[in-house]
Amino acid sequence: MPPHASGMEAAEQQVDHLLGEEYEHTPVPPQARRSLFSVTLVWAGFPMIITGAMTGSILVLGMGFARALVAMIIGNLIMLAYVGLLGSLGTRRGFNFALLASVVFGRRGYVLASGLLSTLLLGWYAVQTGITGALVSSTYGLNYVAMTVVAGILYIGITFVGVRGLHYIGLVSIPLFLVLGLWTALHAASTTTWAAIWAYGGNNGVATMSMGVGLTVVIALFIDAGTVTADFNRWARTPRDSILATFSAFPFANIVAMLVGGVMTAALAVPNANPFGADNMFGYMNHMQMAWLSVLAFVFLYCNLGSVCSHCLYNSATGWSRITGSHMRVAAVVLGVLGIIVAAGNIWAFFIQWLSLLGIIVPPIGAVILVDQYLVRPGSVADADWRPTAFIAWAAGSIVAFVVEKTMPGYCTAISAMLVGGIAYGVISAIRKPATQPA
Repeated sequence: MPPHASGMEAAEQQVDHLLGEEYEHTPVPPQARRSLFSVTLVWAGFPMIITGAMTGSILVLGMGFARALVAMIIGNLIMLAYVGLLGSLGTRRGFNFALLASVVFGRRGYVLASGLLSTLLLGWYAVQTGITGALVSSTYGLNYVAMTVVAGILYIGITFVGVRGLHYIGLVSIPLFLVLGLWTALHAASTTTWAAIWAYGGNNGVATMSMGVGLTVVIALFIDAGTVTADFNRWARTPRDSILATFSAFPFANIVAMLVGGVMTAALAVPNANPFGADNMFGYMNHMQMAWLSVLAFVFLYCNLGSVCSHCLYNSATGWSRITGSHMRVAAVVLGVLGIIVAAGNIWAFFIQWLSLLGIIVPPIGAVILVDQYLVRPGSVADADWRPTAFIAWAAGSIVAFVVEKTMPGYCTAISAMLVGGIAYGVISAIRKPATQPA
């Protein structure tokens, strides 16, 4: 081993001793598990963000308030079941997503599933970092690239601390969002009536988004992080704690965030509103033209988007550190710098297309894992390099979802992908089982 390698390992061990081991390559032992309060802060601080409010605005603009609310509720209940079941697997075995995927997709095959999701989550980090820079730049007239770099460096720092960093940013971000988000929604609502908000029919009075597409938007917003939920839930002490922490995110935190944006949009009824421009809670607070509120809005934006960015970067770094055999904190720095570079290219502008892609390729991964670990091979271990059955089912779910999106746009691609992927895996496993049993 080269001298510099041993020196790097010693430095990594010192950092782990100071900040805590992250267990990139091994299960989290019982004595290292965290309290229900801590895991809840990690999860609730993830979706309670301004981007969730923007998504709520998009849903209300496209569907009208009443139908958008139905999509929010149904979509979040689906996420509760999906994320809750996957998270419980991580809790029971102490596995992160990469370790869990190696059981289902194979000791080598997991690289495709984990690598894909880790890369998508790095993309989310870049998207949210870019949104931070864009909102600050457009509101305060500051340089976009400079503000993006500042944001990215701050978010890398939070991630570097590890799961404790996610705990601490949630401790700050959640109360800020609850106070400012609810104030924004109620203040906007005071300009009209709740009856008018409920009756809001969509942008310029026209609803253009089907229920299926609305459900896809709700589910796809966190389907990638929800699929790798084991990265977070492996820290829970019991399956009960795992489920309660998940509930704090879906439906609670996610619906709160979406309703903040949705109520504001329906109340103000701005024609052709742009939630990614000034027509969001951040823009609303600055539009009040009160110096103290603008300063608070600035701090809020960095803290709030810092929460989602650090979560995404943590997931990405955990996955890639397992794949490359490296250290999570080293991966976080390298990937974070790469994300900052990508963010400077305004990748966040492709937000809707990004959600559409996630709704096609990600849901079958989680569905295959759920069917395998709860129905087909509960408690199994990684006993093969590749498990073709899992990949065939994944492909089947994604292909059907693609066909649904292109030919049946009124249906939900995310749900189609989940159902087909899970059913395909169950059927193929049932067919193969008699052939593999000894005579």
